[in-house]
Amino acid sequence: MQSIGRRVHVIGNSNSGKSTLAQRLARALDADFVELDALNWLPGWVGLNETDPDELQRRIREATQGDAWIVAGSYSSQCQRAFWPRLETVVWLDLPLRVLLARFFQRSWRRWRTREVLWGTNIERFWPQFALWRGSDSLLYWILFHHHRKRRDRLRNMRDPRWSHIHFVRLTSASEVEAFARTVEESAASR
Repeated sequence: MQSIGRRVHVIGNSNSGKSTLAQRLARALDADFVELDALNWLPGWVGLNETDPDELQRRIREATQGDAWIVAGSYSSQCQRAFWPRLETVVWLDLPLRVLLARFFQRSWRRWRTREVLWGTNIERFWPQFALWRGSDSLLYWILFHHHRKRRDRLRNMRDPRWSHIHFVRLTSASEVEAFARTVEESAASR
């Protein structure tokens, strides 16, 4: 396997496992873990991406200043401006929709029942996540109606000459994700 470097962006649809994989890679590569949702979400589910995109951009640039970081999350336009020119690898978790939906139901239920604090002081809102009529305020809507558009955008990024310096790794199943993570961990441990 080609080295993925130490400046890596893990992308994918909601519930694809971006943060979980990025944390594993960060530990293995002794790199900073950067979670974009933690940079974006303020208390009360206020998103900087909508209320203050310049501040979100500043936070992303600050978090990726060094030479070793693994970023989890999409926020494509902000990331492409902030750090893609220095990026070494994109790991794209392109899991099937049925897997994402199963994870959505399990994770939302667990987080809601345990009142898990997510970013800042935010708590999972279970029923609003299902409200398709609320558009992008519904996580279920986001997963269903952005899945194919995100796939087209990612494939376009892979062909874009601006990003020819980036190594793209596309993983399409949970078993591929696990095999990839283990390979990176074993490779890093043997150095």
